[in-house]
Amino acid sequence: MDTDRKEAGFVGLGLMGAPMAANLLKAGWAVSAWNRSPAALEEFEARGGVRVGGVEELRDAPVIIFMLPDLSYIEDAAAGLLASWSANPPAAGTALVVMSSVSPAAVQEFGARVARTSGGNAVVVDAPVSGGTTGAVEGTLAIMAGAGEEDFQRLVPLFNALGSTVRRLGPLGAGSLAKACNQLIVGTTTAALAEAAELADRSGLDVTALYDVLAGGLAGSRVLDIVGPRLAAKDYEPTGPAKFMHKDLSFVIESAAAAGAAVPMASAGVGLYAELLRQGLGDKDLAVVRQAVANLSDAAGDDTTAATTAGTK
Repeated sequence: MDTDRKEAGFVGLGLMGAPMAANLLKAGWAVSAWNRSPAALEEFEARGGVRVGGVEELRDAPVIIFMLPDLSYIEDAAAGLLASWSANPPAAGTALVVMSSVSPAAVQEFGARVARTSGGNAVVVDAPVSGGTTGAVEGTLAIMAGAGEEDFQRLVPLFNALGSTVRRLGPLGAGSLAKACNQLIVGTTTAALAEAAELADRSGLDVTALYDVLAGGLAGSRVLDIVGPRLAAKDYEPTGPAKFMHKDLSFVIESAAAAGAAVPMASAGVGLYAELLRQGLGDKDLAVVRQAVANLSDAAGDDTTAATTAGTK
């Protein structure tokens, strides 16, 4: 991959992808992008980016970033690109960078398929990010990469335009495993904070005051700092849909089974976020797990009342 060209393709201008692409433009990269909905592309063009009509038009870019919800979306979007590479292989060293949260095992399979389809000229790198929309806008994302050392080093200038913490964790799949570990901590910590908020609120405590004092002790965390205010205010306007946490924790379960590791917290988290989806809350912000807990509390209270009423008859 010729990083001196500072050219990149970008697929997926959503809540995270749009500010990430904007930061590449700010850093002097020539970025061409595809997105399913045109509104994001109009804003991208206004920032100096180039719109393409299909992902296959990015075939000659030295690096193509995908920021879509899951690997199945990436495989669908890249179908025409891979068909083009099969007929006419890309330049040696072309990098297809998956920055979404995906299955560690599935991204390795995808990497093998891309290598075969491209005649060995293209490599897949998984480099999922953490930091939310704030980190995406400010260019302070944590980037967890799975790649060979040489491929990683070629991509470091691009990653530095997007994040402030960039690490190679190992070969392809290692970045996605690191992101799964990240989501295990974020998802279960957010759930614990939601439970604490409901317990405190229903017991007459002020949730904001509780979080303030927790932040000064061992319970303080980045999750509390960032998600805590939304939990306390019951602000569920999406900065990142809660439904993706169920997907990400499922990757933890999958990886743990492969490694022979026990993950009781992840198992509990998968169950809670599955309940959140059943309640129809998946498109709201991750903080909506508090509403899911509240709904469970109300249902438990109704069951207790019904049982007590029945017992007095």
